[in-house]
Amino acid sequence: MKLHREGYTIMAITAIILIIINLGINYLLPDGYWIPRLVLIGSIIVFFLVVQFFRVPTRVVHKSDREIVAPCDGKVVVIEEVVETEYFKGPRRQISIFMSPLNVHVNWNPISGVIQYFKYHPGLYLVAWHPKSSTDNERTTVVIRTIEGVEVLFRQIAGAAARRIRWYVKEGDKVEQSTEMGFIKFGSRVDIFVPLDAEIKVNLQDKTVGSVTVLAQLK
Repeated sequence: MKLHREGYTIMAITAIILIIINLGINYLLPDGYWIPRLVLIGSIIVFFLVVQFFRVPTRVVHKSDREIVAPCDGKVVVIEEVVETEYFKGPRRQISIFMSPLNVHVNWNPISGVIQYFKYHPGLYLVAWHPKSSTDNERTTVVIRTIEGVEVLFRQIAGAAARRIRWYVKEGDKVEQSTEMGFIKFGSRVDIFVPLDAEIKVNLQDKTVGSVTVLAQLK
């Protein structure tokens, strides 16, 4: 396992702040016993939580032209037929994955192909499970067209705590399934829109492993 580059600055700033706090406590309470130790223990826990948020696990993946894999770690909270209004302007099957602050927050390409469409939308920061978060929150929309011409759309969506979305793709890029496409900081969700005839392979409340769990199989 390694640490993601998006976390280098945050981890460094967190370490500096915690060191200053601990030095200040020891200076103000030189004869204190339990308070400095309690602050030190708390600081170690906080730093550990920040570090684990930016972890990048090593995973064994397999690639398939017909399988759509989870673009993130998390829990499946929505599986329903909807009308996608931004790109398809028609019915699609939506699968939504909620990412808690304890999940790995790397985002992966769910299938191989060419980035047919990309757009960044500034917006609100409603809680990730709010019904309007997928249309009103800060988000990106990415459409990948497979070699067979099938298009899969997915969105990185910011939440109440996640106020920074990173992406590493643009229109025209050729991408490989299970390769890194972006990062969302501090919890949010990802929506995936697949064709209606795709066979859904997950159920509500299932835990997903990004770049590994198969969400759907294309006909």
